[in-house]
Amino acid sequence: MRALALALLAVVATAPAAHAASPVSLTDGFYVDPDSNPAVWVRNNPSDGRNAAIKNNISSKPIARWFGSWSGDIKTAVGGYVNKTGTKLPVLVAYNIPGRDACGGHSGGGAGTPEAYRAWISAFASAIGSRPAVVVIEPDSLADFNCMTDAKIAERTAMIKYATEQFKAKAPNTWAYLDAGNAQWVPAGTMATRLNNAGVRNVRGFSINVSNYHTTAASTTYGNAVNTALGITKPYVIDTSRNGNGHNGEWCNPGGRKLGPPARTGGGAEMLLWVKVPGDSDGKCGKAPNVEAGKFDPQLAYDLVYGY
Repeated sequence: MRALALALLAVVATAPAAHAASPVSLTDGFYVDPDSNPAVWVRNNPSDGRNAAIKNNISSKPIARWFGSWSGDIKTAVGGYVNKTGTKLPVLVAYNIPGRDACGGHSGGGAGTPEAYRAWISAFASAIGSRPAVVVIEPDSLADFNCMTDAKIAERTAMIKYATEQFKAKAPNTWAYLDAGNAQWVPAGTMATRLNNAGVRNVRGFSINVSNYHTTAASTTYGNAVNTALGITKPYVIDTSRNGNGHNGEWCNPGGRKLGPPARTGGGAEMLLWVKVPGDSDGKCGKAPNVEAGKFDPQLAYDLVYGY
C-alpha cells in the first residue's frame, strides 16, 4: 500500500497543470463598446450628415478599449470595463510604458517610473482576473528602440517581461499579445529576439500592425517570418482597423486609407481585430493637423468608411 501511495503521489506531482480555457470558447462573440469614442460622437451628434455612415460602419463594430494614465485608477477602470461585457469578449490595450512613442513623439507619456509601471500593469492584470479577455500589451514598445539608449532598452524589456508574468499569473483566461510593430518597421529576426527577451513565451503570442495600414496579407507574411525566427509557433493577431487600402508610405493620418475587415477569429491570423479606434487621430499631422493623438475626429472616421 505504501508503494502504491508513493506511486500515486509521483503521478500527481508530475502531472501538468491544467490549461486555462480559451476566452473565445468562454464567450459568444466580441464586445461592442457603447462608449467608444465613435459611439459617443454618434450619440451626441444625431443630426450630423456623417452620423449614419459612422454608426453603421464603425461605432456598431467591436473596437478595442485603450487604457493608460488617463484612465484614472487602473484597477477600477479595467475591472469596471470587463465586468460590464457580459458574455461578450472584450479587447483591451495596455498603453502606459514609460517613455512611450520615443521616436514618433505624438503619443508620448506613460508611467513616470519603472516601479510605477510595474504597479500599474500588475493592477491591470489583477482587475481582469478570471474574466475572459484579449489584451494587446504596449503597442510600438518593442519596435521603438532606435531612439533609445541601450540602458533604456534593457529597462523597457524588463518591464514588458514583468507584464507578461503578471498576465500569466493573474489573468488565466486572458489571451495577451506582445506588440511586434508592423511589417516594414523592424526585420522579423530582430523582432523575434526582442519578443523572446520580453517574455513572449509567457503569453499567448504577439500583435502586428497596431495603428498602421499594412494589408492583412503583408502582416501575415511578417508574422510567419517572426515565428520562423522565434523557432516556435506563437499565435498572432492583426490590427485591420485601417488597412483596407493598404499602406501608402505614410503613418500619421494619411489620406486614402480605408476600414479593413471587422473583428473576427481566423482570417490568416488567430484574430483580426480593430485595435486602433477608427477616427482617432495619430497626432497633429496629415489630414488632421490640429487633432491631438487619441482624439476622435469625425472626418477621419467618415473618410475611412469610403477610402477618401
